[in-house]
Amino acid sequence: MSETTARMDDTGSGESPRVPQVTVEVHVQPGDARRALHTEVLAGLCGEATPKELSPKWLYDERGSQLFDEITRLPEYYPTRREREILQSYADDIARASGADTLLELGSGSSEKTRLLLDALGHTGRLRRFIPFDVSEAFLRQAAEAVALEYPGLAVHAVVGDFERHLGKLPGGGRRLVAFLGGTIGNLKPAQRARFLSEVSAGLAPGDGLLLGTDLLKDRKRLFDAYNDSAGVTAAFNRNVLHILNRELGADFVPEAFQHLAPFDEENGWVEMRLVSSRPQEVHLAALERRIHFAEGEVLRTEVSCKFRPEQVEAELSAAGLHLRERWTDAAGDFALSLALKR
Repeated sequence: MSETTARMDDTGSGESPRVPQVTVEVHVQPGDARRALHTEVLAGLCGEATPKELSPKWLYDERGSQLFDEITRLPEYYPTRREREILQSYADDIARASGADTLLELGSGSSEKTRLLLDALGHTGRLRRFIPFDVSEAFLRQAAEAVALEYPGLAVHAVVGDFERHLGKLPGGGRRLVAFLGGTIGNLKPAQRARFLSEVSAGLAPGDGLLLGTDLLKDRKRLFDAYNDSAGVTAAFNRNVLHILNRELGADFVPEAFQHLAPFDEENGWVEMRLVSSRPQEVHLAALERRIHFAEGEVLRTEVSCKFRPEQVEAELSAAGLHLRERWTDAAGDFALSLALKR
């Protein structure tokens, strides 16, 4: 369903206030997240999966989001800084190469990176529309209204949805640049990535583009340090998912009974976030009427973060019907932004 909301500036004068119009389209219904969590826990923790596994999306409640924000400022964690460096240096080049009049961002619609792209597209004189896409309705409404106030005349059409289910609902029209930043593509395993890129490509018109952020393969110690920081913030972030399960499922996990570890998996080319059981233990999931057992040393995998070679990114884009137009990296060559156009 769609609706249009307006927020008025209280100018304190007799003049008519500026009233930005924001369209909000909602595809996520109340209870969807709880049902999805129940389904995933039954399959990933209570089923036969080895190792036990959860999607990284469950890491991000309010506390998890706060902890991740702290992670992005840690000296060991480079991806956020490197991607910002690329945008600060090349956003105008990206805007010109894309030829876009519409920015469609998958996730994180209130970040500084969004504004760097909006400003650059504005410099071309073509920018007409911004389409932020996120699963959190409350966050998205706030972010969309903030952008509408900051960029007068910009049409803002927010879409509340899950990119695993609702990519086909993205608004068409104009020449669009879809931005998927932050290296989030790395949280998808190869088959998931192929499906995601194919779905994005299927929704693009010829000339539309995808701006994809990818973390590049590098020295293994740097990778280890980035996900096993000395301050223990990533460990707290990882264990927080157990607090979420306790709250949402009436579970009795003891977070302190699990150790955080994030090694690099050479075979799969990804950093793997793990919670390792420090002792034999049984956990009761009251909401599901299930009990699960952990042996000492048993792993619960909470995230993978794939690291890429540039030629691998190009090949995966090409397989989805997207032609690499240009690639930009930071000065150290740690991170890449790839602009691919629909053929």
